[in-house]
Amino acid sequence: MKEFQDAKWIWVSDNAGVDEYAEFYTTLKATDAPTLCRISCDGDYTLFINGKYVASNQYGDFEHYKIYDEIEITEHLTEGENQLQILVWHFGEASQRYKPATAGVIFEIVQNDTIIAVSDDNILCRKSEAYRSGYSKKITGQMGFSFFYDARGEGSSSLTRAVCVEKHCNFYPRPIKKMELLPRKAARVLENKGNYYLVDLGEETVGLPVLEFVSHREQKILVAWGEDLQDGHVRRIIGRRDFSYEYVAKAGKNEYTNYMLRLGCRYLELYAEEPISLIYLGVLPVVYHVKERHVEFENALDDRIYNLSVRTLKLSMMEHYVDTPWREQCLYVFDSRNQMLCGYHAFEDKNAEYARANLKLVSEDRRDDGLLSICYPSGVDLTIPSFSLYYFIAVREYLDYTGDTSLAEEVYEKLISIFETFMKNKRDGLVCSFVGKNHWNFYDWSENLDGGTSAVPGDADLVLNCLFILALESLKVISEKINKPFIYDSAIIETKHSIQNELYDEERGAFTHMKGKGIFTLLGNALAILAGVCRDPAALSEKMMNGEFSDCSLSMKCFVYDALLMTDKERWQGVILDEIRANYKRMLDAGATSVWETIDGASAFGNAGSLCHGWSAIPVYYFNIIK
Repeated sequence: MKEFQDAKWIWVSDNAGVDEYAEFYTTLKATDAPTLCRISCDGDYTLFINGKYVASNQYGDFEHYKIYDEIEITEHLTEGENQLQILVWHFGEASQRYKPATAGVIFEIVQNDTIIAVSDDNILCRKSEAYRSGYSKKITGQMGFSFFYDARGEGSSSLTRAVCVEKHCNFYPRPIKKMELLPRKAARVLENKGNYYLVDLGEETVGLPVLEFVSHREQKILVAWGEDLQDGHVRRIIGRRDFSYEYVAKAGKNEYTNYMLRLGCRYLELYAEEPISLIYLGVLPVVYHVKERHVEFENALDDRIYNLSVRTLKLSMMEHYVDTPWREQCLYVFDSRNQMLCGYHAFEDKNAEYARANLKLVSEDRRDDGLLSICYPSGVDLTIPSFSLYYFIAVREYLDYTGDTSLAEEVYEKLISIFETFMKNKRDGLVCSFVGKNHWNFYDWSENLDGGTSAVPGDADLVLNCLFILALESLKVISEKINKPFIYDSAIIETKHSIQNELYDEERGAFTHMKGKGIFTLLGNALAILAGVCRDPAALSEKMMNGEFSDCSLSMKCFVYDALLMTDKERWQGVILDEIRANYKRMLDAGATSVWETIDGASAFGNAGSLCHGWSAIPVYYFNIIK
């Protein structure tokens, strides 16, 4: 049966606003037959049956790659008539997690292969009176909106018929299992002043906001969340970021859960106008269940570091890998490449299904300039060119670890298209930096590599060109394994020669970041070894570890370690493990329950550093390959 044959996309009007909430209602007649609900929406949704929560969370997607959920609802139905309610949150404004499209929801109820209900203009609906539509309060530019909930408006307005809207989508079933909700996370009240509460969840947690209390009158409440405490409070306002949501209480008992917005946090703060009796403030943890491989270490510190890193990987798994659950919740190619590489070692079955879904979603991105967008799905016109090259490496590693050729076959044309984009940007044998405000030439959160200065036409740097070689060599492996011709050996040879001729400094015995600039980076020289352009890797490795070059951050250390291991594993493996132990012990000593974005922790990026970041979980990989 083809999905949604008779169903229509519907909304509360034909002119949806930004940050708009809508509710849709229909009735179902229960029988003993198995019953399921197929549903997709623009934005996010929550499904209720007879007033009780059933399911939520739309998979991140595009109009041409529209994902639907198939939810078994038999156990939620009672004999006789049942009410189905769907709450839909239409974002409407671009972020790094959302590409704007026409507001709408589409669903069908299937009983024994017979459709018994569909979305159409007979469905009753209303704009939510509890959620404040158009409030548009941003958490961060990456995450998008927070919310304002008014408990006094629950179910207060009359219902009208839905409006059919035009949307043209290609539907695909959700490629991975849905995430699961756990019971409320235990929360300890650290401070109680009646109208102010500070709560500790005990560890970094990802979950849905829950609030339960008694208020003697109607009043406004603000809840802030954060990963740590500074001067006794969470980091709520950081520049333009605002980590808080707002709630208007009704008189009496209030019990509220938001099933669509996930918080990454350890601490929560509640501010009320008047004293309340707090019953619970915290989250329902949301997890993507994976089975961990059993790994033992003789060194107790190694065991703690490994488990800390694996826990971070798990916290950073939503519908797709996310970089940091607290601040962004975005799928980046480089971040997810590190996460997938670690996941192949940390989890049973190499976590292949989940990794594949991530790589497939990336391939569905579309940009006019031929590069990959900064995140997926993203409505922001921004790209990190180097991250497009990591995609080749990630696809090859997936192929190497799983043996599954089907993904490579599906994305092969995308890889060729990206490669041709870089080839068109070559001058005199080197790939030039991409110019324009929508091209962020970022390589690392380290000196000279953060893309802070605009590229000049004709600039060609070491990192991008080494990554170009590594991407091409990955493409060669992919092509051979899926029986595709590889005709780009000359491009590899030409780029290697040009790097050696233009970017090698004989006096320093190392590679400069850019000709004539006198900048020597640890990351660039490590990549030069990996790309096979260094004639004396042993000598360069010694210089790298003698502190002669500007350092790189935790996540990019993977290339440094790989270069050292490729050059002389026996010489460097102990040094690598000792450096990992020193860096991650610093986090453990500070009370970390997940690994940090950079070694500077919370103070990084103007006090916006994340204390849970998947790209830094690389000890999982190195503790497995260094024996």
